[in-house]
Order: sequence, then structure tokens, then C-alpha cells
Amino acid sequence: MTAKNIHFIAIGGAAMHNLAIVLHNQGHNVTGSDDEIYEPSRTLLAEKGLLPAEIGWFPEKITSKLDYVVLGMHARIDNPELIKAQEAGIKIYSYPEFIYSQSEHKHRVVIAGSHGKTTITSMILHVLKYHKRKFDYMVGARIEGFDTMASLSNAPLIVIEGDEYLSSPIDRRPKFIHYHPHVALISGIAWDHINVYPEFDQYVHQFELLADLLPKAGSLVYDSTDKLVSKIGKNLSTEIQGYDYQAHPNKIRDGKTYLITAAKKEVEVSVFGEHNMKNINGAKLVLSQIGIEEEEFYEAIPSFKGAAKRLEFLGGNEETVIYKDFAHAPSKVEATTKAVKEQFPKRKLIACLELHTFSSLNKSFLPEYANKLNAADLPVVFYSPHTLEHKKLPAISAEDIQQNFNNKNLQVFTNSEELQSFLLRQNWKDTNLLMMTSGTFDGLDFKALASKIL
Repeated sequence: MTAKNIHFIAIGGAAMHNLAIVLHNQGHNVTGSDDEIYEPSRTLLAEKGLLPAEIGWFPEKITSKLDYVVLGMHARIDNPELIKAQEAGIKIYSYPEFIYSQSEHKHRVVIAGSHGKTTITSMILHVLKYHKRKFDYMVGARIEGFDTMASLSNAPLIVIEGDEYLSSPIDRRPKFIHYHPHVALISGIAWDHINVYPEFDQYVHQFELLADLLPKAGSLVYDSTDKLVSKIGKNLSTEIQGYDYQAHPNKIRDGKTYLITAAKKEVEVSVFGEHNMKNINGAKLVLSQIGIEEEEFYEAIPSFKGAAKRLEFLGGNEETVIYKDFAHAPSKVEATTKAVKEQFPKRKLIACLELHTFSSLNKSFLPEYANKLNAADLPVVFYSPHTLEHKKLPAISAEDIQQNFNNKNLQVFTNSEELQSFLLRQNWKDTNLLMMTSGTFDGLDFKALASKIL
């Protein structure tokens, strides 16, 4: 292998910093810049000597010695490093383009959908690793047993979490379009990313494009209980094989979930909720396309503990269990809240949601959250006025949120200390807590909060 000189513009991103580390470990000369780098990216980059010495953009880093630049979505179109790379005629990849360039000759599996794609991808990777198969991957969360969220090698197979968000500031196509899968899965379609897909039909069309890109003899695995996905699956070309799925048969007993196999055997699993039963069946179908038999799947799946930030266990005792989840889009919020309530039907559920993303803080998108927290006995919504200012969005009021969530029991907070005080005042006997956010509840220490409650 000839070492390349590679520069990352916006190296601090979740996928970007992992890709930078992978290439560094392969012996390439990697540099990078960013105007903000948070944990865990900061520490992981520092451990490899890849953390930029200074925060900010430095056009002088773009020289003729670079073989190519990898451009992250976080950078703006007027980024000075990007402009210099364009002027110098240096090859610029978005990270999905780069992943494809490294996997052109591999069998490519892409997991897409508005919800569940990280968990399904993680399940597939877990089972493949359990059975010692050779594979590469790109996934959107940390998984137990994997050092990084990406791997590139000479393996014949790559499994990629396919995001529908834009590829880069200069490439407005969704990331998953670049991967050209042989096998694709679509888990569900629920409107998200309204800043780039302001019309619902425009958002749905991206998934139609993905299905249309499948090659002859390719296959699409899809959730038949989702009307939009089912329509795509039923309209496939006759040259493409469709495989539909729904929730895996299961039972809940004493707060534990058991899969019921075709042979009527019970297999205990760590994940729970109807959405995860669908995820399991989707993963099983994809794995059957790449050589994993049903018996092998059931042997491996009990040891799957879940992807980071997906129903992450923060602590518990005989009366209370506390979970944290990445849920922020309406469909994810509803599925996750229902899952915890159904797993512990005799316990009260306090569910706290932080509105943190551009979509969730947009007043015109708030009606999408109607009734989504209704499975909770005590629903709570938190948002930070500072985040609204940072995203340059109009102010929203507690009344706006209460009206759009359509739940008379809803409590609204804009101060994390007040939220924490409120939670600590609750009676936690036979009561569970669910914290849902793609942010931090304005710096709330989740582990310290769980410790105080318990």
C-alpha cells in the first residue's frame, strides 16, 4: 500500500473522525481541521495524534502535497479550506463517496430508513463478528466489541448504515445514494430533516431513488407494516427480489423479552419493544442474504446488548430502571416511549424529551409530535432557548409545545437545573425514567442524575 496524504475538513464529526482514525491506522498521513470538536471525538483524535493543534479553518493546510480531501457535512459551502482545495484542483470526496471508492469491489449491504437503521446495522455486525466472518462496515454509533465505527480492509463484504441526510455542502444528494448496494433494507419512512427536505413527498422520494438504484438480482428487505415502505417494496422491478418483514414473534415475561422461533423455542434478548422486534427480523433477513443461517442468527443475537445511546441502561434497582435514548424524531419518540411502557406495564413511566434538532425546534414541524408521548404517565419536554438562537430559529413557547404535543399532562422546561430538581422531587417507587435526546439536556450529567434517583 502506498501511503496517501489525506486532509479532513470537519474532522470532528462522528463518521469523519472514525474514518480519519481508520486511515491513520492503515498508515496514511492524515490531517484535519474543525471549528468545534466535542467528546468523544476530541479524546479519540488526540490519542492518535490527529487532534488539530488549533480550532478553526486554515487554508495553508491545503497544499499540492495532498492526494485528496474528505469533506464533512458540518463545513459550510464558503469554507476557506474547501475553496482553496477547489481552486487547486485537489480531489474532494464526501465521506460516502470515499467509502464507496474503497468498496467498489465488495458486496455492499446498506441499511436505510428514518428509524432503526443504527440498531439493525449493529445487530448485523454483531452476528457477523460472532461467527468470525470477514467484513468491513460503517455504522452511526459505538458498538460493544468494536473499537471504531468504521472499518476498511480487504474483506469481501461491507455493511453500511445509509443516512438520507445530505452528503456534503457541495453535494446535495443523500449519503445512501453513493453506496450502490447489492442488498438494501428500508426500515420505515417518517418525515425528518425538514431543513433539506421541506416537502414530505421530496423526503419519501429519496428512498424511492435508493430502491431504483438496486442492480439486477439485487434485493430489498423492507418493513411491510410501514405503508410508504411497503408501497416501494411492492413496486420493485421484477429483476429485484423483495423480502418483507414485520415484528418478530415474542413474549414479555417478568420484564424480559423472549423471541419465539418457528420451532417454538424461546430465545431471550436484551433489546425490547415492538420496534426492536422489527429490527431483529430485518437484520435476520439481511443476514440470510449473506450466508448466515437462521440457527446461527439465534445463537448470536442473545449476546447483542444494543448500540450506544439506543435504550442505553443508566442504572436500576428493584423499583426503578433508567434509560437514555437517542430518540428525537417523532416516530422514534413514540416507539421508544411505548417500548419502555410495554416492557414494564405495571410501573409508572416518566419520559423526558429534549427538542434539540433543527426539525424538532421548528414551529411548523411541532404538529408532527402530536400524541407521540402519550404512552408516558408523566411526559416532559425540555428545550434550550440558547439552542434556538444558535440554530437561528424563531422563538417557541411552552404553550406552543403543549398545544402541539396534545397532552394535558405535559410538563415543559427550558432550564436543565429546574428539570433536574423536578425529577429528584418525584416518587420513584415502581417508576421508570426515560431520557430521550440527540443532545445533552444542556449539559445534564445523566449518570449523576441516575445515581441520585436510585
